[in-house]
Amino acid sequence: MLGNAQTHKKVLKKSQSRNRAHRHCLHQWANLIIFCRLLNWSTRIRMFITFEGLDFSGKSTQVQLFADRLSQERHKVLVLREPGSTAISEKIRSILLDKQSLGMADLTELFLFSASRSQLVHEVIQPALEQGTIVVCDRFYDSTTAYQGWGRGISLDAIRIINRAATNGLAPDITYFLDIPVNEVETRMRQQKSGADRMESSGRGFYERVRHGYLQLAQEERQRFEVLDGLHPVEEIHNIVWNRFLRQATRLS
Repeated sequence: MLGNAQTHKKVLKKSQSRNRAHRHCLHQWANLIIFCRLLNWSTRIRMFITFEGLDFSGKSTQVQLFADRLSQERHKVLVLREPGSTAISEKIRSILLDKQSLGMADLTELFLFSASRSQLVHEVIQPALEQGTIVVCDRFYDSTTAYQGWGRGISLDAIRIINRAATNGLAPDITYFLDIPVNEVETRMRQQKSGADRMESSGRGFYERVRHGYLQLAQEERQRFEVLDGLHPVEEIHNIVWNRFLRQATRLS
């Protein structure tokens, strides 16, 4: 009886080992299939991807890492920032961030951001997407909803209408939100050598409202948003970004 029990344990252990090896093999094959399919799509895949977050959240670092990897994988990629990335939009950016514009009315701020975005969509984003380019943008209309809506207190319904008009209905395929606590924003801001711009000088209460707004947006649009812990290591965050992209690219193909 004892011998039979020991034999049964050995057989069971071998079976479990084979099952683990089989699952690992299937996982590797799945990744290989996705990679091979993406290689075939690299000249024609069309995606619009945005990165959002509070100031100093690390989103710009993730934008660059993601864009570099796309280029390495032979994708056609275009990196943009908001406000900016066109001659007209860059002029608007300088007005928005200038500390001498401290007297700017909240609605003026809203319309200037939206004007910059409208020009960017018309002049750059739409043409690039039509050519099969992956467009990666550092901020888009979610920033307006979070900063001018939740942060400044402007009507969210009005902002949704303005966002839709400024973008001609364009929406991102994926939005990555790098979430960090406001006290971390303040710590990183103090470590910055240059002074804060007009938007960065808005105060703790403002940033708390903005963060809450972002989290609310992510809750409402779970399929589009990927919430990332901005306190995690840079490489770890990048791997999550890349894996989400692979899954989304597979679905869109």
